[in-house]
Parts: sequence; C-alpha cells; structure tokens
Amino acid sequence: MWTEALALICLSLLLPGSLYLGLLSLAALRPSRSTGREPARPARLVVLVPAHNEEAGLARTLRSLRAERARAGEAAGLRIVVVADNCSDATAAVARAEGAEVLERHDALHRGKGYALAYAFERLPEADWFIVIDADSDVEPGFLVAMRAAMHEGRAALQCRYGVRDPLSSRRATLADVALAAWNVLRPRGRAALGLSCGILGNGFALSRRTLARVPYAAHSIVEDVEYHQLLLQAGLRVHWVDEAGVRGDMPAGDAAAARQRARWEGGRLRLILTRAPRLLRQLLRGHWRLADPLLDLLTLPLAWHCSLLLLAALLGAASGHWTAALALAGLAGLGLHVGIALRLLPAGRAHWRALLGVPAYLLWKLGLAGATLAAARRNDWVRSERETR
Repeated sequence: MWTEALALICLSLLLPGSLYLGLLSLAALRPSRSTGREPARPARLVVLVPAHNEEAGLARTLRSLRAERARAGEAAGLRIVVVADNCSDATAAVARAEGAEVLERHDALHRGKGYALAYAFERLPEADWFIVIDADSDVEPGFLVAMRAAMHEGRAALQCRYGVRDPLSSRRATLADVALAAWNVLRPRGRAALGLSCGILGNGFALSRRTLARVPYAAHSIVEDVEYHQLLLQAGLRVHWVDEAGVRGDMPAGDAAAARQRARWEGGRLRLILTRAPRLLRQLLRGHWRLADPLLDLLTLPLAWHCSLLLLAALLGAASGHWTAALALAGLAGLGLHVGIALRLLPAGRAHWRALLGVPAYLLWKLGLAGATLAAARRNDWVRSERETR
C-alpha cells in the first residue's frame, strides 16, 4: 500500500539521523573532561563582537564583557573590538561610548557576518587568539578563565556552551533554551566525548591566529559557522569543547521575527547541504572517514522536522497495521531520550519541563515555515532579527 511505502521512505530518510542522535546522546552522558591547569597565557587576546544595527542591545553585551574582563583580571590584557558592519544606526557610537574599539565596514555587495569576521581578522594581525561573541549576548562568570585555560599550544579552535539569555522570561524563551540545550550542549559534548571536533555554533567560539593563517575565514553563507567548520575539518583541524564556559544570547521578539530567523537559518543549512554534502560524500567514499561526522551532522534534520516525520510514519504505519508504526514509535522514544539528556545537562528546572507542553504547537508552526525556508535557501543576506533585548 502507498501508506506503507511512504512510511518506509520517511523512516529511511531518518534512520542515519536517528542513529547519530542516539550515539551523541549516550556519549554526552560521559563526564566532561576539565581543561586542566591553565597554560601559558596568550599575550594578545581579542574579543570580537560582529554587529549589524545592534544599537539597542550592544551596550548590555559590552558591559557583560567588561565585567568578565575585570573578574578575570584582564583589564589591561584583553581588547574588545566591535565590528560595525554595514550599519545604518548608532552601533559604532554606542560601542565607543562603552569603551570598545571599533572597526567600521561598509560594503553593500559583500554583506554578512562571515565578511565582517574576515575583515576584522585581517586588520588585527597582532592577536594570538580571537573569541567571537554575538552583539546580543551575555558571557557567564568564569567564561574568560575557562577559555584561556583551554588555549593549549597546538589547539586550533574552541567552542563553549551557547544558550538563551533570560530563558525564564517567556515560554518561548524557555522552549528555545531546551532546543539549544540539545543542539548547542548535548551534540558538541557528545562529539567531544567521542574524540571528534565539537563544531562551531556561531557564538562563543575562539580561533587561533595560526588556524586562520592555515584556513582563512572564507565562509560567507548565512550559516557561516557551519561552513567554516567544514573547512577546518577538511584541513584536518579539530574544534575543542569547553564545557566550563558559556554564553547566552537574545531570542527574536514575536512570531514574525522568530519565523524569519528560523527560516533563514534552516534555509542556510539546506543550501549548505546541497552545495557541500555531495563533496563530503565523495571524500568519505575515498576513505576520508573523519568526514563521516560532518556529513551526518548536515543530513540530520532539525528536531522539529525529525519529530514531525516520525509522527507521520507512525500514523501511516498504524493506519495499515504495518510494523513501521512500531519502528516510528521507537524513533520517537529515542528522540524523547535525546531531549531528556539535554535537559539533564542544562540543568533544567520545572519551567523547562513545562515548556515541553508547547511542542505540538511548535511543530505546527515549523511546518508552516516550509515555504519560507525553501525561499531562504536562495538568499544570503545578513538581516538583523528583532530580539527581546533587555
């Protein structure tokens, strides 16, 4: 029957992702390794804050960085540099008023965070390491000490935890924090436990000057972080996980802004799948086994789509009394375990568990974004989302 065939197609598409998520979930339960004793301190460390029309929330971010610099005793040894990229507001003025250095960039043809970062890397050749913090973020206490301690000689790049700023401010923010716990904590932690590169999440990552000399930041898509991680892996470099450090960023304000951001991000990943996955597959078949992880990562659907297709397979299988229903339910149980482990790693409070009641409405909302996601896959603009800035 056609229902059984469709259920089998759904499950076949989801099988690699389901196995991959299951492996990462179990690996993430292993105790995280400490970064150990602090090595020789890099003499020249720069925190880069790429900003596009961020005048409303930039001051809070810079104050968070200044406070952390003072806590870490870095008052004279760490530079905070804002890259005001194609701004039409007072971003640069706000940055200067808060005591940050400013690089202003104006290039209407080459827009995007990737271009902004490459511009800064080229103009700050004296730095030994760069830490990238989004302009709508707070760094958690101990961030600089933990990142410094992880900058061992020979390490190429670092990535820390990345969650939601003010996660209890609304049910939307709390549910987003749950999703980021799975994507930005469990998965990279699981990869690190398996000895793999943990990935770059776009916020709270660090690159050494040596790494940038070997692999220039030539990543200009909407998901430039994923794209650059692919380049690092192809060069044989690894991103190390720093579980003791964390950043928290604002979420979009309102349904419309959230829909635009989500469609742009998932559209960017879809575009990257179409352009990068075939090449990764060819290299994998030639024996480059280290590329299996980035290929699986690209091919694993976002949790909402993964869950929706499993539900569809379960309904189709149940309608015809086929064994695919049981397999789909097993997949849903595995997905529930994945989210449960992520909440354990958060660690989560009652509000996070209650937020899961909003998952059905969230799935329907995501299904409604399918058209916008496909359209976003054809664009590559850096458009600031309206956020819940406080």
